[in-house]
Amino acid sequence: MKKSNIAEYASEKCIVCRENDTVDEELFKKYGVNRGLRDLNGKGVLTGLTNISKVLAFKDIDGVKTPVDGELWYRGYRVNSLIEDIKPGQFGFERTAYLLLFGKKPSDPEFSEFSKIIGENRTLPTNFTRDVIMKAPSKDIMNSMTRGILTLASYDENISSAELSDSIRQCLLLIAQFPMLAVYAYHAYNHYEQDTSMYIHRPDPNLSTAENILMMLRPDQKYTELEARILDIALILHMEHGGGNNSTFTTRVVTSAGTDTYSAIAAAMSSLKGPKHGGANIKVMEMIANIKANVSDITDREEIRAYLSKILEKQAFDGKGLIYGLGHAIYSLSDPREVVFKGYVEELAKNKGRDREMTLYNIIEEEGIDLICKSRKIYKGVCPNVDFYSGFVYSMLDIPLELYTPLFAIARIVGWSAHRIEELICMNKIIRPAYMSVMEELED
Repeated sequence: MKKSNIAEYASEKCIVCRENDTVDEELFKKYGVNRGLRDLNGKGVLTGLTNISKVLAFKDIDGVKTPVDGELWYRGYRVNSLIEDIKPGQFGFERTAYLLLFGKKPSDPEFSEFSKIIGENRTLPTNFTRDVIMKAPSKDIMNSMTRGILTLASYDENISSAELSDSIRQCLLLIAQFPMLAVYAYHAYNHYEQDTSMYIHRPDPNLSTAENILMMLRPDQKYTELEARILDIALILHMEHGGGNNSTFTTRVVTSAGTDTYSAIAAAMSSLKGPKHGGANIKVMEMIANIKANVSDITDREEIRAYLSKILEKQAFDGKGLIYGLGHAIYSLSDPREVVFKGYVEELAKNKGRDREMTLYNIIEEEGIDLICKSRKIYKGVCPNVDFYSGFVYSMLDIPLELYTPLFAIARIVGWSAHRIEELICMNKIIRPAYMSVMEELED
């Protein structure tokens, strides 16, 4: 008997699945089901309460829901004020991490102790890099990291502990280890799959997270203060974004089931790697490359506008009709992260001699928003989001595309950890939303 081809079998079964798993669009309206846990206006369904952060895009003004410039708050502080408070020569990632995890700004002694804890735990178990990270290297660094996270669980003697102190300890360990998991996984892929040289630099416990990332990534271990400072700001802006984003909600859902820290963070990683979530800046970079390949002058506003029109009409790029990086599920008039970040992007572009590309981004932002507003029914306004520029920054820092989403994870692990801790303290009830069955009952 001929062995069945599983790929062909699966392809054939797609037709059966589409026939039996398609739910009539009208039923969602009939039963008031908000797909994606968002109503028709894009507002998220309320599923919990949090003290950790706040995302604001609308305000009630004289009884009318009114779009306003976006705001992002961490533990009672606007994120832009936290960045403005970073003193020359300092880095803010660790201070902001302390704030998110423990609910208050650290005193100098508290910050010193916290930084020492993180720095001293930027280590991996003996032979872990060789036996885990370098085995089965993959271009998908997020998958490699997730495998590493779950393997680290086997080294933890208190993996199943229900004590809050153990969860905090585990979160701190992962925050410290994430840069190594990401950068080493990239080097393994680059060596074994791309046939390049291998080098593994040990992190320096006295350097910041941003500095260590650049130092470990580069062959000569060198970086400038400006490069490290801007990467530090990027990490702060990606650190947390409310409890409702997909990966953070995943963390809380899995935590509510009583699972261990490593499994909860691995689940969040699986969510973040999706192109609709953490992979958004990669789509922006692919779109930018496509635009560069199809316009003769990247500073010609009319030519760029004409090509953006083709993209919106599904006649160019990926045929999806989207100008990636413009628009956000929550923000209306502006994304506060983008507003803060843009000035630093312009500074870095000037420093790197990439002003022409910065002009291209500005033209896409201005013309793209105008085209979207004129061609689409917009209920809340359109603005560039932080991912519109983050990929450009990473490219100027010579960070490979494979590490774009892992960098997001290196930042967001802090937010996930804070929400896991809050879930453990406050909720104590498994998250179990309802699904209504619309199945047809068939007689035997």
